[in-house]
Amino acid sequence: MPDWSPRLYQYIGGTLRAKGSVLLAAGGMPDHIHLMVSLGRQTTIADIIRDIKANSSRWIHETFDSLRGFAWQTGYAAFSISQSALNDVKQYIADQSDHHRIRTFQEEFVLFLKRHGVQYDEQHIWD
Repeated sequence: MPDWSPRLYQYIGGTLRAKGSVLLAAGGMPDHIHLMVSLGRQTTIADIIRDIKANSSRWIHETFDSLRGFAWQTGYAAFSISQSALNDVKQYIADQSDHHRIRTFQEEFVLFLKRHGVQYDEQHIWD
């Protein structure tokens, strides 16, 4: 991840707090990030993703001259997490570089979908 990623996660945390939600964990790789979020009562997933992408893109463009062309991908995936799995998921997010030494993000994502019985069309999950 770029050396500015901790600042990005702090910024995203502030965006979430302003919307009544809380960032519990964040981490990622150069081609994707993972956010564990406790959503506020009046917040929808689609609205919070829209706000995170819009606000963080603007912040990146204004903060880093070399990243004026930065853009998030169009899509996203969101999954609920049981209370009993919070620590495991936090560890998974923290260990992204280890996971991706074994398989790519795309391979891991498709495996996750298959493991949980989520139907998908691979032609439409990547942009």
